[in-house]
Amino acid sequence: MLQIAICDDEKYYRETIRSLLTKYLEKRGLTYTFSIFLSGEELLSLPENAVKYDVVFMDINMSRVDGIETAAWMRSHHSETEIVFVTAFIHYAPEGYKVDAVRFIMKDTLEAALPECMDAVLKRKRLEQVEFSCVEGHVRLFTDRILYVESRKHKSIFCYQGAEPAGYQVYLKLDEIEGRLKEYGFLRIHKSYLVNMKHVRRISNYEAELDSGERLPIPRLRFQAVKEEYAVYKGAL
Repeated sequence: MLQIAICDDEKYYRETIRSLLTKYLEKRGLTYTFSIFLSGEELLSLPENAVKYDVVFMDINMSRVDGIETAAWMRSHHSETEIVFVTAFIHYAPEGYKVDAVRFIMKDTLEAALPECMDAVLKRKRLEQVEFSCVEGHVRLFTDRILYVESRKHKSIFCYQGAEPAGYQVYLKLDEIEGRLKEYGFLRIHKSYLVNMKHVRRISNYEAELDSGERLPIPRLRFQAVKEEYAVYKGAL
C-alpha cells in the first residue's frame, strides 16, 4: 500500500491534490492511504512521520515552519520519502534541491504536472510487491514497507510500516519467507528475525537498530557475518 502525505495550509490545494492523486492511483490499480496535514508543525509533531511515508506533497510557503524546514527535518532522520514541493513561487527551487526533492510543481499546473510527477516517484521507489495468504486474508505487501519478519511459535509475523503499523501473521517458516524476500535486501540476523536492510540505521553492540527506533538482537556467533553482509549491501546502494 502506498502511503501518501499532503501538507498544505490551504484547503483548496489539499483537496485538489488528493482528488488528482486518487484519480491517478485508481486508474493504475494501486492501493493507497492519505494522511493530511495543515502545517509543517503538525507533520513534525510525530517523529515517525519522518520515515513512514512513500511520498509527501508539501507546500513551501507555510507560516512558522515552512516546507523546506519540514523536509530538512525528514532528511535528518535518514528518510527515503520522496518529497514533492507544490508552490506558487519558483524561486524556492534551489533550496528544495538541497533536500533532494523529486519535483517542483507550480500550483497553477497541478492537473497537467501531477501524472508525470507520480510516474517519476514510482520509478524512484521501485515498488515491488509480494503476496501472502495471511491469517488476516490474502494481502499484497510493498517490500520496502516491511520492516522485519519475526518467527513466533508456529507463525511468522510481518512488521509492516504504514499509516498505522500492522502485523500480518502467516503460517510459514521463516526459512521459506527468507527464500522469497532475500532478493529484496532482507537479511537473517537471528533465527527468529529477518530484517529489511533498507530500514537498518546501524549494526553495533550485537543489535540492529531500525529507522523505526526498534532494536533487534543479533547473536554473537552471527554478528560478524551480519555486519559484513550489511556493509556489502550499503556499498551496493
